[in-house]
Amino acid sequence: MRPLAVIGNVNVDLIVGPVAPWPKAGTETVVDHDELRVGGQAGNTGLAWQALGVDFAIAANVGDDQFGRWLGEAFGVRAEKWAIRPEGTTLSVGMTHPDGERTFFTTRGHLPRFGLADVLSVLDGPALSGGYALLCGSFLTEDLTRDYNAFFDWADSHGVAVALDTGWPIDGWTAANCAATRTWLSRCALALFNEVETVTLAGLPSPAEAAREIRSSMRQGATFVVKRGPRGAIAIGPDGTLVEAAAPPDVRVVDTIGAGDVFNAAFLAALAQERPLSACLRAATHVASRAISTLPRNYGGPVQFEGPMHERA
Repeated sequence: MRPLAVIGNVNVDLIVGPVAPWPKAGTETVVDHDELRVGGQAGNTGLAWQALGVDFAIAANVGDDQFGRWLGEAFGVRAEKWAIRPEGTTLSVGMTHPDGERTFFTTRGHLPRFGLADVLSVLDGPALSGGYALLCGSFLTEDLTRDYNAFFDWADSHGVAVALDTGWPIDGWTAANCAATRTWLSRCALALFNEVETVTLAGLPSPAEAAREIRSSMRQGATFVVKRGPRGAIAIGPDGTLVEAAAPPDVRVVDTIGAGDVFNAAFLAALAQERPLSACLRAATHVASRAISTLPRNYGGPVQFEGPMHERA
């Protein structure tokens, strides 16, 4: 199996709900569910890999408080070299709604001060050679984002293929954010975006056409994946072929938070085992569907990736 790593935002998620309608100011609302858990794009990806029995490295930082220590404990030895910032740990309070949507309130906390030196103190370039590194939380990790070019140079020097999932910009897909994302994608071997992000970034209504257009400006042989939720996923592969996977039918959604990150984890785990693109998409949609329909969250375990190494696409 090819080596895997994730680089980006790990923070605390406090999930409460469901809430409907939105409470009036000055009132108190009792909800049926609460959960305190590891969150952030990198955190969600790492948790999924742990559950799937996949070996990986994770580069992140934490705040100098009880929440920071708790986040580090969740990843054990993998977090031993994480930088500890003097800021408080970033906290996201997510309010779920009956229709499956959610609203987040997030503190700035430690995430903006996650930098390139923090990444390189954790990752072993030679050990990751020939593998995949997922770069995420781009609009939250300000110090690292400024040094993305240096990170891409480091990855290229060690033969590490970079996958990118920026997440949604806090100030939306402005012209500046679109331009920056296009620049980053030009250095990437793989993109993992959701449907709204894809069509917005390309300015085209068709997810397939948008993915193909964006992929044309990426490096030779790149793959662009579009996560479509209940409609499954599509990808434009290295040879330009469109590949599709349907989501499992009759999924009863319990909690969609981090669904795209779980998809990323399962997709890359299958890709690292050199599965065909079609099999990677199927594995990702099935694992993500299981995760969002179970409470407590269940990922299905390593059995998702059993079978012949080179099944037909």
